Amino acid sequence: MKKQLKDLNLNNAFLFAAALQEPDICQMILEIILGKEIPRVKVHTEHTILFSNNLRSIRLDVYASTETEVKYNLEAQNRDEKNLPKRSRFHQAEMDVTSLKPGEDFNELKPGYVIFICTFDPFGKGRYQYTFEERCLEENFPLGDETMKIFLNTKGKNEKETPELLVHFLKYMEESTDACAVRMQEPVIDKLHGRLDALKRSRDLEAYYMTLGEWLDNEAHIEAQELAKGMAEELAKGMAEELAKDIAKELAKDMAQELVRDMAEKVAKDMAAKAVAEDVIDILELKYGLTPEIHDKIILESDIQILKSWHKSAVLTSSLDEFVSKM
Repeated sequence: MKKQLKDLNLNNAFLFAAALQEPDICQMILEIILGKEIPRVKVHTEHTILFSNNLRSIRLDVYASTETEVKYNLEAQNRDEKNLPKRSRFHQAEMDVTSLKPGEDFNELKPGYVIFICTFDPFGKGRYQYTFEERCLEENFPLGDETMKIFLNTKGKNEKETPELLVHFLKYMEESTDACAVRMQEPVIDKLHGRLDALKRSRDLEAYYMTLGEWLDNEAHIEAQELAKGMAEELAKGMAEELAKDIAKELAKDMAQELVRDMAEKVAKDMAAKAVAEDVIDILELKYGLTPEIHDKIILESDIQILKSWHKSAVLTSSLDEFVSKM
């Protein structure tokens, strides 16, 4: 059963994107992740298309920047589709394309952060945070392109190596409740929880959440129907192929049996004809002697009825010429 908006945790992609539409919430979360204060944040709703009239352009990642024009792309991930490295590359490229105007020098590109908050360990090393930057492999110095990719893991195990506030925030991502906020005893988490709680009570957001849910359910239903249709067609095709194979096997078996039977019959007839032909030749050899032409004609004949007639003539005739005249 679908959860109500008030029961969602911050790791829910919809609630996360909706909450980070609010600049103060976005700034609080960025400061927790980066471990430092940052200038005032602006959320670029024209790039973060959460709300649209026809629900056809829904994106659940958040694009923001500070007054110093540092760019951020944030996204909550609950399913490991094994594509986050390439997905981070796409988000970074998208930020760069939208931030550089035609004709501007590449040095005008601003620093960019791509941040994923995952409810699974994306790299399997047990860390709460994985941070990447472009570096020279041979000399181990940074490229200096001012891009950084951060992958956070709510299931991390290295608490001693991770800032306590970040660990508490990642736990709160999965349990965004009053009890969790109280248990954390973190003023920032408490403030974030208050803002999130107020957001969940928004009737407009509740209505949109329900509408979005209905649309997604309908899309899922349509997709399921198409999938079922495709599976049925594939199944029918597979069954037809198997049936065809079975029929072909039976036909092949029947054909083989028929061929063997025909071959056996032919061999038997050939052997019988040869036996009769040899008898005719033996009789004529004993009575008259044979020319090579008559010998070959008799031995090459395969019709058993003709050979039987020649056998009778060989016995009854009184000369070779008489036998030949009856052939």
